[in-house]
Amino acid sequence: MTTIEKQDNPIELAAQLAQDFSTRADEADAIGKLPKEDIDALQESGYLGISVPKEYGGFGLSLKDCVAAHLKLAQGSASTAMAAGMQVHLFGHQRETLTWKPEWYERFCREAAAGGMFNAVASEPAMGSPSRGGLPATTAVMSESGDKWIVNGRKTWTTGGEHLTHLLVRVTVQDQLGDVYVPKGSKGIIWHKNWQDALSLRASDSHDVEFKNVEIPLEHVIQQGPTKKAANVWFPLIMSSVYLGAAMAARHSVIKFALERVPTALGKPIATLPKIQRQIGEIDISLQAAQALLFDVAGSWTELDEDRPRMSARIAAAKTMVTETANDVTDKALRIADGTSITKSLPLERHFRDVRAGSMQPPSGDTALEIVGRAAIDGI
Repeated sequence: MTTIEKQDNPIELAAQLAQDFSTRADEADAIGKLPKEDIDALQESGYLGISVPKEYGGFGLSLKDCVAAHLKLAQGSASTAMAAGMQVHLFGHQRETLTWKPEWYERFCREAAAGGMFNAVASEPAMGSPSRGGLPATTAVMSESGDKWIVNGRKTWTTGGEHLTHLLVRVTVQDQLGDVYVPKGSKGIIWHKNWQDALSLRASDSHDVEFKNVEIPLEHVIQQGPTKKAANVWFPLIMSSVYLGAAMAARHSVIKFALERVPTALGKPIATLPKIQRQIGEIDISLQAAQALLFDVAGSWTELDEDRPRMSARIAAAKTMVTETANDVTDKALRIADGTSITKSLPLERHFRDVRAGSMQPPSGDTALEIVGRAAIDGI
């Protein structure tokens, strides 16, 4: 494992981490397992604190700078970047909304900056994405002795899996929506490892997790009841950086292939062919446009609640453009490399699969287009 030292420039740090992750990404995808070495590097380097305020030990980066750093990171491994991105967006959004109890917010910020690995454990088999509303089937019920909560339920898509040190579990508590902190290693946590053969991001350890009579202290309710409704600007943009990073990695890989591929009949690299140059040109223009829009939208975020409604259409546009571009670019990369592209000798088929997950995360599909369309109509 390459030694990754803490440094003041998170963009350079992300590039170093990406180079390290890339050496394990193919094997990790093949076995469907998030490498411990990747997690160790994230924790030891301080990268997991890029969105944590400086006063608590983090980098305190803006949304745009976090997107730029994560775009670099994802070029090494989209699966590992997805696991890290869950934490980056969580703390970025929380520092703006402050819905956690103050003592938990400060504690979690310090622990995240020190290498703790967090995820909001919210999605469920029946409820689906928490963005759709409704009370969770997972519950926190007070014990008969009245001195603890008993957590029961099952969650899906818990990215990071057993590497997570802090599980922030969405529950129904006293007939209200709430979040409780379940520490790693708590008795009664059961991991169902059912993600390793998924279509995309196989090495992200996005397994199901079950809580079976898990006991936690009463003070581990970190938020409960009505909180101010604040759309998460960070989630779609950080997730977009993961998919765009994977597409950029495909671009780099296919260019390297074109420079090295010398057919006997041609006698020179296929990169010298105008046809290949045109195809790569199409890829590059698409990626440049998607990155420009993503950075522009992220850079325009003011962190003011009153600006969240105004941002929704731009976020939907950027996320849609990025995911569609990533799908198109990885498809074109496969075509350039021809038959070799569908074998394990190139990482192109991994990149092609990984970016497909972007279409499943909100805002997506017709919903995203409707958001953009309504904003356009209302603006006339």
